[in-house]
This record gives sequence, C-alpha cells and structure tokens, in this order.
Amino acid sequence: MRDLHNVRLRPTEAAAAPLTDEEEQRFRAVLFSELGNEIADHGSARFPAYTPEDRRRLVDVAHRLTTYWGQQVFVEAEDLTRLRLYLAGHEARPQTLPTPS
Repeated sequence: MRDLHNVRLRPTEAAAAPLTDEEEQRFRAVLFSELGNEIADHGSARFPAYTPEDRRRLVDVAHRLTTYWGQQVFVEAEDLTRLRLYLAGHEARPQTLPTPS
C-alpha cells in the first residue's frame, strides 16, 4: 500500500462557486433567448436542472417568457434532472408501446 503525501481532495461540482450577479443575468438572458426560440419553433423545450437553483432559474425564464409573449409557458419536471417548458396544446402525450404483430 502506498502512502499519499500532499494529496488534496478536489471540490465536488456541487461545491462550485455560485454565479456572480452579472453572470446570472447573462445566463438567464441566454436561456430566455435559446429556450424561447426552441419553444417558438417546436412548442416545447427540455433543459437539464440538476440543482434547486437550476429549477428556480428555469421557472423564472418560463415566467419571463409568459410575460413577454402574453401566453402561458408551463413548466413540468420530466424526471429528477430535467424540466420541460411548453405552451398550451403541447402537453406531453403518453407514450404508447408498439403493439406486437
């Protein structure tokens, strides 16, 4: 067995420094633009949300899009790590299994 000297543990990703106010504003502006374009083109958009802050950020973007468009943008969790933003009429349809022939 080897002895490890002067070895330091690296901080985990969850321990990363929070964004500055300016970085946060720029990131939300990019989300607003990119997700807004995706929703406008396809009626919905999916985006990863690994932390509570990610989820809050996406909910805020949905509220801003709702105000901007004057049309409700809904938010739903697809699983533990992804949120879906969508317009009315683009709700998730239950996936059906193919019927055997």
